[in-house]
Amino acid sequence: MGADWGSVSESQAMQILETAWHHGVTFFDTADVYGSGRSEKLIGQFIQQHRDQIFVATKVGRQNYPGPYTVEILKQHICESISRLGVDSLDLVQLHCVPSEVMAAGDIFDWLRKFKRDGLIKNFGASVESMDEAVSILEQPELTSLQIIFNIFRQKPITTLFDRAMDQGVGIIVRLPLASGLLAGKFTNETQFAEDDHRNYNRNGDAFNVGETFAGLPFETGVALTDQIKTMVPAGMTMAQFSQRWILDHEAVTTVITGASKPSQVADNTVVSELNRLSAPTHRQLAELYKSSIKAEIRGVY
Repeated sequence: MGADWGSVSESQAMQILETAWHHGVTFFDTADVYGSGRSEKLIGQFIQQHRDQIFVATKVGRQNYPGPYTVEILKQHICESISRLGVDSLDLVQLHCVPSEVMAAGDIFDWLRKFKRDGLIKNFGASVESMDEAVSILEQPELTSLQIIFNIFRQKPITTLFDRAMDQGVGIIVRLPLASGLLAGKFTNETQFAEDDHRNYNRNGDAFNVGETFAGLPFETGVALTDQIKTMVPAGMTMAQFSQRWILDHEAVTTVITGASKPSQVADNTVVSELNRLSAPTHRQLAELYKSSIKAEIRGVY
């Protein structure tokens, strides 16, 4: 709703949010830097009608990246998010891919625990780039969630994170389920993106971690691999639905935050929860494809 995916008008944003609500979506993920606060403001307007039913997860930590990080700055950013969302306390605040050394030091989690005791936040978690970061953060008391990149192209969490997260009761929030749209199966090598779309300006990691765009794959490689995966999609299921169903088939996954730029995409995505699990042979086939043809192509921190 904010930026980096092309422009979305306020009326479009409200239509998308209303469609999500009518299709049973109650979890909305945002961040203070999305559109310099625009996303939070739009969601804030929307949730006034549904406040008791909707859970909003926001993120802080990128405004002042790569630092400094102090308790005063973190509190200021949390309070600003509270104001934009129009709430008394944040349902869930996530550290937004802050430097790994800051999280490893641990002080920032002490501050979050204090904010929780003070009533500024109800829960805290972290959005991370690598599995090393994720596993390390699991040691933090009171951690509610981890937000990670997980999709057919990024299968590492299955073996490195999921069992431990389940054992500790930590929720897994999946971002980039469609690898920036690749796994919707509609792109070709000739597909063009708007100038302000990160799929244009960050496809090689020129602005931030390359793993956040097309899951770290070179665009043309991703298109070719997607074409291979299309052959596995059952009749009556779209490629995007297939890709998301694969994610939901993993018990450790709590929720998937799939972006949408139009209401019809929301409707198609929410159907996924009602679809049957993919077959065991399909899961094995995708696991083998990852090992043989995908894993070595991934760039960026992973």
